[in-house]
Amino acid sequence: MTNPTTVNKLIAMHLSAMADAFTIQMEDPKASSASFEERFAALVDIEYTTRKSNTLKRLIKTAAFEQPSAHIADIDYKSGRKLDKELIHRLATCEYIAECRNVFITGATGSGKTYLACALGMEACKQYYKTQYVRLPDLLMELDLTQESASFQKVLAKYTKPKLLILDEWLLLKPSVNEQKLIFELLHKRRKNSSTIFCSQYASDGWYEQLGGQSSPLADAILDRIMFNSYKIPIVSADPNKSISMRELYDRKGM
Repeated sequence: MTNPTTVNKLIAMHLSAMADAFTIQMEDPKASSASFEERFAALVDIEYTTRKSNTLKRLIKTAAFEQPSAHIADIDYKSGRKLDKELIHRLATCEYIAECRNVFITGATGSGKTYLACALGMEACKQYYKTQYVRLPDLLMELDLTQESASFQKVLAKYTKPKLLILDEWLLLKPSVNEQKLIFELLHKRRKNSSTIFCSQYASDGWYEQLGGQSSPLADAILDRIMFNSYKIPIVSADPNKSISMRELYDRKGM
């Protein structure tokens, strides 16, 4: 017979999974054959597993992935793209996050940059790293709108605190002087404390010009904070005449 007082106390302590397991255990005649240690360990395991599962679900939800169904195992290596499979699998271990190193994913529209970035982000969530996905245009708009308000620091913290930040459409448009200042502030705060995945249509050697080149006093400062010791994944087609849109390919597969 289940002791309702014990169950209520477990629920009050936010141990709902353990409370449910305890109820089932007490009503199962076979459970009495197990020792106290075995029964208690089973209750703890269920509570622990449930909490870990809930944490993972919350991390994935708050990451706001553009492609939440992206997974490393589903990356297509047979589509005619040149992909460094060994490097991608190494990045999937998330060692680069522990080392606070960045990743540059570059390639043409439809080459699968976002899918790959989200797949790496999913692996980060599985290792319980707080992750955030955002398009650079949306990020800059959000920061610009709050720049003169009290909520600016809160919005900035939203993107500086995650251990992994995925910046999609990086430098798709040349940023204004004010936008460069916002980018600099963001990347300066993230430097040496976290990792960022940059997804761009431009190869990294073209970022200097996208940031204004010699006419911009911040171009060098911004690149100085992200270039050192970064991994590069250039996505290029083995045969440009036979290139297909990875967005369409993954959509057809229901990913």
